[in-house]
Amino acid sequence: MQPIISIRGLEKTYASGHQALKGVDLDINRGEIFALLGPNGAGKTTLIGAICGLVTATAGTVTVDGHDNVRAYREARARIGLVPQELNTDAFEPVGATVRFSRGLFGRPPNPALIEQLLRDLSLWDKRDAIIKELSGGMKRRVMIAKALAHEPEILFLDEPTAGVDVELRRDMWNMVRKLRERGVTIILTTHYIEEAEEMADRIGVIDGGQLMLVEEKHALMKKLGRKELTIQLAEPLATIPFELADWNLELIAENRELRYVFDRHAERTGVPSLLAKLRDLGINFSDLNTHQSSLEEIFVGLVHGKRAA
Repeated sequence: MQPIISIRGLEKTYASGHQALKGVDLDINRGEIFALLGPNGAGKTTLIGAICGLVTATAGTVTVDGHDNVRAYREARARIGLVPQELNTDAFEPVGATVRFSRGLFGRPPNPALIEQLLRDLSLWDKRDAIIKELSGGMKRRVMIAKALAHEPEILFLDEPTAGVDVELRRDMWNMVRKLRERGVTIILTTHYIEEAEEMADRIGVIDGGQLMLVEEKHALMKKLGRKELTIQLAEPLATIPFELADWNLELIAENRELRYVFDRHAERTGVPSLLAKLRDLGINFSDLNTHQSSLEEIFVGLVHGKRAA
């Protein structure tokens, strides 16, 4: 299948000399939810801006549904809806009017029924005549989402869409994301709430220092990089770990009352049965066992810290 967004050799160097993007290559598939993760200053917003034509790339190309986003800017941009990180609404306009205007900017004919449904889905219908500057921050965020969707884009960018918003908006927005995906809309999101990416995304991209570190299907990523942790609660604390247990690379924690063992749960031999047998042979009694599967957040933190330490 032809990707809906294709990026090749994308670079961005600012006048200050800061290189925000370094040779990014990326294909985004039609109809998927793609999560772009990275620490502050990693290049996430610059990458989104370059795809949307808001940031002029220093080198490289971006194709949106077959249209070069420089040579055929209008055709490419018409397929994109963008909810930026910063609130930049038309402060003195009524809610309904600014959403209708956004639709007209892309040459779409009036569609009152669609605008009404959009405002209702985002709990904005009762605020349709309210002046935007009088709204709360959460309501302004809802208006920005409505504006981005008003022209029925095939691609929706959400740049930190739930940062600092209330739980209700977060729930409403993710319900809308699911509905859009069912209609075939491609969604690219950046988020600091990694649990959202873990729940929603089909694929994950990790960017740091302007470079894409990896792009992987979410479940494959967690299978490949995920680790499992076994915590053994000891009946009596240990002063030290016996040398006979050296093969398992154990760690004493919780004031020497617990042993931590990290292993690959997909390995042919996890080492867990032999560890428990060895503990019994040594007369080390334990009262409980707990296991913990690493989350996407732990994987992400490990990747970024590992790169910076290299």
